[in-house]
This record gives sequence, structure tokens and C-alpha cells, in this order.
Amino acid sequence: MKKPIIIVVDDDAQVLAAIRGDLRSRYRNDYRIMATTSATEALEAILELKNKGEEVALLLSDQRMPEMLGVEFLEQALLTYPKAKRVLLTAYSDTDAAIKAINEVQLDYYLLKPWNPPEEKLFPVIDDVLQDWLANYSPPFIGLRIVGYQFSPNTHYIKDFLAGNMFPYQFLNIETEQTAQELAKANNISDKELPAVFFEDGGVLKNPELSAIAEKLGLNVKAQEALYDVIIVGAGPAGLAAAVYGGSEGLKTLLIDKKAPGGQAGTSSRIENYLGFPKGLSGADLARRAITQATRFGIEFLSPVEVKAIEVQDIYKRVVLSDTTEVRCKAVVVATGVDYRKLANKGMEQFTGAGVYYGAATTEAHTCKNGCVYIVGGGNSAGQGAMYLSKFAKKVFVVVRRESLASTMSSYLIDQIDNTANIEVLPFSELIEAKGNDHLEAVVVRNNKTETENELEARAIFIFIGAKPYTAWTGELVIKDEKGFLKTGRAVLDDEKGSAIWKQNKAPYLLETSVPGIFAAGDVRSGAMNRVASAVGEGSMSISLVHKYLSEN
Repeated sequence: MKKPIIIVVDDDAQVLAAIRGDLRSRYRNDYRIMATTSATEALEAILELKNKGEEVALLLSDQRMPEMLGVEFLEQALLTYPKAKRVLLTAYSDTDAAIKAINEVQLDYYLLKPWNPPEEKLFPVIDDVLQDWLANYSPPFIGLRIVGYQFSPNTHYIKDFLAGNMFPYQFLNIETEQTAQELAKANNISDKELPAVFFEDGGVLKNPELSAIAEKLGLNVKAQEALYDVIIVGAGPAGLAAAVYGGSEGLKTLLIDKKAPGGQAGTSSRIENYLGFPKGLSGADLARRAITQATRFGIEFLSPVEVKAIEVQDIYKRVVLSDTTEVRCKAVVVATGVDYRKLANKGMEQFTGAGVYYGAATTEAHTCKNGCVYIVGGGNSAGQGAMYLSKFAKKVFVVVRRESLASTMSSYLIDQIDNTANIEVLPFSELIEAKGNDHLEAVVVRNNKTETENELEARAIFIFIGAKPYTAWTGELVIKDEKGFLKTGRAVLDDEKGSAIWKQNKAPYLLETSVPGIFAAGDVRSGAMNRVASAVGEGSMSISLVHKYLSEN
């Protein structure tokens, strides 16, 4: 933990050196001592310290300075660090000004020059004010901080991005938290410039794009090589497994994801049926372990970077990125997985990111405390989300159109839901409307059996209503099934168009698409089993097939 700071300002360099020396001799083990002859410089430093999340315990200033009076300096510093103790250093002739300042700037004490001996005239005073400050001090959060509105889509996307990329952060609600208001005021940040992200080095980004945050955090957004053996698009379980095996087997491997490692599985609060983890593990933990393993094997990871297209040139592929740059490779593994389908009912789009969320959205779980939450969907992801949110919410309602969860959810999850007192399943039901002002406040639930509708209080809606493949970016290059999933292996030749365009002397490999050297793994593939374990298996298998393809070409 960083030490709190004592700031000393005096335009007389000799006096400054003396007071700084005395303070360091007594307090350097517990405090950092910063000293300057310029009040303006001190105010600039104070703002930088505030943005870094540093804590100032004491401001000690001379009264008569050419730039501004000590009282004026303390008044301005008070705006940034209102809880810091304030001591004025003054000559006997300025005691009237010091006494007046006790009311004007809530001065804690004034010291007369000279203060010799310090053991009698300086240290007892400073000890007293610092002990008073320590009595109400709690160590600040050190790291990334987000200042914004609780129910802001942009704030939600930034929190989700940071959580997905495993960066710890603190969210400060501008409407309720004094620290947030102090940071915004000190940096002249208007409502339109929120959310603002404060970095540990004191840097600030106002209403930033995710790419700007990524660059500031040191994430890779530019490919380092001109040519790769294999480029993997998508860092869900399939893509991560492919990256681990690609790197471990010596292939020059590039992994690209538009958001964060883990994909849809990365948002899961608890995966309990994955081999080797009897107590289960979260999707974020699985993603963290996998990306660490892959980078240890030397793979390159770009995030957040979106792939817009793949182009084929002879035996090489060109992967076109969202910034129009291109990266060349010999083989591609498409592991982009699926997205949750949007619920198009009234109010859903209006409150997306402001009470309506797709997937587990664990970053918003704490906002559900003592409120009512609605889960839309009956699959395993919905069940895992319900169990996780039940730890925070007063009541969790699972809204399903069927009679029960039996045909869509694993039995272990159904048993857990049945044994959780604050989870209730609403069968034969659908959520037809979301209501509120600037954020979600109520839902309208319709029972399709009784044809009744009820408007109910709601803190949040989490939607898990099936998935659509993330393949539109591939255009007409590869053959898809009627739902947009990529066809591979024998299914390519069974397709009328596939049998006409496939010109190789051999059949496509099991995970190979209609374009030689482009493979599909995981949920994005037509006919895939939607389980984390099978996605990991296919990702691993895809690298074996890439090896075969490369050896033949």
C-alpha cells in the first residue's frame, strides 16, 4: 500500500529545506513528504495525485507567497482533498490572517516561524493533526477507476470489457459517491464526458472507445508479424484451446478477439460439468488460465480487435481487421462462437445496458442487491446465471415458455434451482415489455396459459434466449447452413454448392470449411455440440488438421 502524503509549500527555499528536513526525520517511515516553492506547481501535483488515487494527509503552506497567499492555496487544495488536514506556516505579524483562515478554510492549526526546537513546537502539532486524520482514514483503492452513471450503457460496456480482460477496477457512481464528484469537479469533466476512466499513472480518458482503453492498458491492438502459420479468430474456449496447441506445437500463431478472452463461456458465473474441476470454476477463471497458458507458449493475442473479412490469395489468406489493416497467414481457424439473440419486445432496446443485459453480466450483479431480477431463458447459461444472481437479489424469477426446465437444462442445475429459496420459475410465461424512465424499473409478464398480464417491479433483466452464429463477417466466402453456422467436413460435399466448388483431390477435413485451409471449431460450426468441453476438443483438433493442411501445401 502506498504511503499517504504530506505536501509542504513555501517560496523561501531555505525555510522549505528546513521544514522538509524536520518532517522527514520524524514521519518518513509512515508518510511521503513532497515539497515545492511554487503554489501553482503544488496545485497541479495535487490534481495528478487525485487522479492516481493517492491520498494526501496534510497540506502545510506558508502564508505570504508571491503567486498566491497560503490561505488561497489551501482554499483551492480543499476542493480536491477536502479531508486533508490544513496547517498554515506564518510569521508573528500574520497571526490575524491565520486566525481568520480557521473559519475560511477550516484551518486545523497555524504554526509560527521559527519552530525551533521542532520536538516542542512542530512535532506535537503535526502528531495531533495526523492522528486526527488517521482516525477517519480508510486506504483508497489503487488501480483503475471508472466514474459514471450506474445505469449507463457506455459505463456497462467499459466495466464488462475490463472485467473480461481481467483488469481489477473500482466503479464510482457520480450520483451517490463523493469521490466520484470530487474527481469530476477537479478535472472539469461534464456529464456529457462521462464515463471517465482514471488510470494508476494519473491519466484520464473521457467517454473513451474500448480501443483507447486497451492501448492505454498495454493490450496488443496491432499485429507484430507480416505472416503467420495460423490465425485464430475468436478467443472463446475453442479459440483458446487452438491457441494453446498452436503455440505449444511451434506454429506462429495469432489469436484475435473483438472483446476479451472467454467468449460467451467467459461470462458464465459457474461451470460445474467441466472435466477436472469437481467444485466447478467460473468462465472468467477458465479464460484467465487459458490465455496465460497460450501466451506462455508464445502466441500473439490482439484485443479488442474485430475481424471484418477473410480474403484468399493463392494458398495464403488475408485477414482484414476493423481498422482496414490486413494480416496474412497460411491457415485460419474460425472460432467466433455465437451471440445471444436480442429480445425485440417493447422497451428492451431502450434499456439495454441500463437494466437489460445479455448473458450473465456478472459486473452488474451487485446492483441487483435486494431487488427483483428476471432471467429470460431455460438453458444451462440461464440456470447458472440464476444461481449466481440469487446471492445478490431479493428474488430471481426464471421466465420460460415451456411447462418446466426439464427439457432444456441439466438436471444438476434444476436441482440447485429447486433448492434455492429465492428463485422462482415462471412456466408458460414470457416477458413482453420493459418499463422505466432513464433505467429499467418494471416488467410486464404474460402467462400464455391464463392469458393474464402483470406489471412487476424489476431491478434487472438478464436474457439467455438461444444463440445466433457470429459469421456475417465471412460474407459469401464459406458455405453456411440455413441458420448461418459454418459447414465443415462431409457436410460441405453434401451441400449442392459445396460439391461444385470443392476442387481438391481429397474430401475436406472434419473441421475444414468449403475453403481449403479455413477451419471452424466450437459453437460456430454447423452440427457442433454446445458444451465447453466439446469446444475445447474441437479447438485442439483444429490445430492437428492445420498441421496436415500445411504439410500438404
